[in-house]
Amino acid sequence: MSTRRDLYPAIEPSQSELLQVSKLHTIYVEQCGNLLKGRPAIALHGGPGGGLSPDMRRFFDPARYRIVLMDQRGCGRSTPHAETRENTTWDLVADIERVRERYGIEKWVVFGGSWGSTLALAYAAKHPERVAGLVLRGVFLLRKSEIDWFYQAGASNIFPDAFARYISVIPAEERGDLLHAFHRRLTSGDRDERLRAARAWARWEGETISIAGPSALPARFNEDRFVEAFACIENHYFVNKGFFEHDGWLLDQTPHLRHIPARIAHGRYDMCTPLASAWALKQKWPEAELEIIPDAGHSSLEPGIVDALVRATDWMLARGAW
Repeated sequence: MSTRRDLYPAIEPSQSELLQVSKLHTIYVEQCGNLLKGRPAIALHGGPGGGLSPDMRRFFDPARYRIVLMDQRGCGRSTPHAETRENTTWDLVADIERVRERYGIEKWVVFGGSWGSTLALAYAAKHPERVAGLVLRGVFLLRKSEIDWFYQAGASNIFPDAFARYISVIPAEERGDLLHAFHRRLTSGDRDERLRAARAWARWEGETISIAGPSALPARFNEDRFVEAFACIENHYFVNKGFFEHDGWLLDQTPHLRHIPARIAHGRYDMCTPLASAWALKQKWPEAELEIIPDAGHSSLEPGIVDALVRATDWMLARGAW
């Protein structure tokens, strides 16, 4: 059996800036890798509201890629922090285009996992001529069935211990609609109440993100600044159904994207975004290559996921799709 690929070595940004995208919002953008001769790619983080992490730079060969990353509105180093006003899928799609134009990029590989895959697909649906290829992980189509599975009932059967901690901040009489029960608290004028809800909401995802379960909780899910943006923005998007025209809208766009080279990696035991979503995408998009990782959950840093994604970004280079 061949050795699994690992992440490329850690690198620091070569350039970074705060870019004003509206009167209200400023987003953090950075570039790294080979800025002069590298093939352009943008990596889109999850959440929404998760912010970028340094490891996202490492899925790309820094000698051959020009890598662009951005903190989406309201999170990471973007300001104002945890802001949900003027924060929709289509605002983020417009921000991606603004970044592309600013850096004089004709077209680029778009890389995204979890919510990043949602945003990558939404961007491709609006600007297919700007997408040289798609590399997706943990496909999330933001359908009601996916939200219900994770935030109401479904994953709760696999992680009942973590689920009990998640719902502990919601009174029993409100637990029939957890999405909106959390929304009331995450939009409260009482910051202590917002933070209690944010910690519970975010920790639920953090405890289920890996095949290892709660023992693999990433450290940032214990940081109040991170969880506030993560929970408030995520819940805002989900209550608003991703700002899509109808349930399943994103999946309906895929027949128009079939000319775009696409590689998809999805963990067999992904509890946050179940494999059924990637499977549904593959049925609509037979040309896309779906790789099911037999020993992985949702995390992008599980060894099988890392291997598949690094091979996918290398494959995009070999295709010469630009």
